[in-house]
Amino acid sequence: MSRRLPPLNALKAFEAAARHLSFTKAAEELFVTQAAISHQIKSLEEHLGLKLFMRRNRSLLLTEEGQSYFLDIKDIFSQINDATEKLLARGAKGAITISLPPSFAIMWLVPRLSEFSELHPEIDVRIKAVDLDEGSLTDDVDVAIYYGKGQWPSLRADKLHTEYLIPVCSPKLLNSTKPLRMLEDLSQHTLLHDGSRKDWKQWVKNYNLKNINVNQGPIFSHSSMVLQAAAHGQGIALGHSVLAKPEIESGRLVCPFNQVLVSKNAYYLVCQEGQSDLGKIVAFRDWMMTMVEEEQDEYMEHR
Repeated sequence: MSRRLPPLNALKAFEAAARHLSFTKAAEELFVTQAAISHQIKSLEEHLGLKLFMRRNRSLLLTEEGQSYFLDIKDIFSQINDATEKLLARGAKGAITISLPPSFAIMWLVPRLSEFSELHPEIDVRIKAVDLDEGSLTDDVDVAIYYGKGQWPSLRADKLHTEYLIPVCSPKLLNSTKPLRMLEDLSQHTLLHDGSRKDWKQWVKNYNLKNINVNQGPIFSHSSMVLQAAAHGQGIALGHSVLAKPEIESGRLVCPFNQVLVSKNAYYLVCQEGQSDLGKIVAFRDWMMTMVEEEQDEYMEHR
């Protein structure tokens, strides 16, 4: 059975005119001309085959059919307005679900979450740790942290920190029987790998180092694991500067060398293009971008 729905603009004009009993006031509310309201009402009457208004002594009155129709549809317009207000309110507060790698959650976001909550107590944060992203957000995720080159179709991607790969190890390795004073001394130590051996291979190639076997040493599936292994003296890791920062500040890790490698990848804050202006997403993005900018400036000052 086909629906005989009248044009929405005509319905809006009728509802406003019936509520005010004035084409002039309806036109002012809808930011159109009085002639446009009159045209929409005429179009609606022709669509319905009924007269909805009548004029008496310079006043506008509803016909019996018009009065009945107005009583039926006014609550519908009120419900649409309420639903719209509710949806917009959700954009500014409520819950925000963040999907991100476990290591980034543990080493960076979670320790700082209280600061965001103090600024925005009206927003409840929900953390969803995932090992891999597929370049698309599921319906239950508002924003995500991706690691890559920043190119994901249909997603807005804001780059966070510039990523540096830095050698880190336990302080006790510096005082061990094996020296760790020159880059060539790496050949005497176990290399710890984050996900694969490609970062150490690139680092060694970048500094033209010979006789260093990058194909030895354990591989860890998470960045937090490789940093913990380094902190426990199991070898030297090539850590992400963002994630290694807390361990370095605590003294559990040290940087034996000043040489670093600027990564081709970086962490990005991503969201759906169509939702990038939602209040809760804007609030989280602004807070996070401010935090990483301050930390990036601090890192560069100490370089």
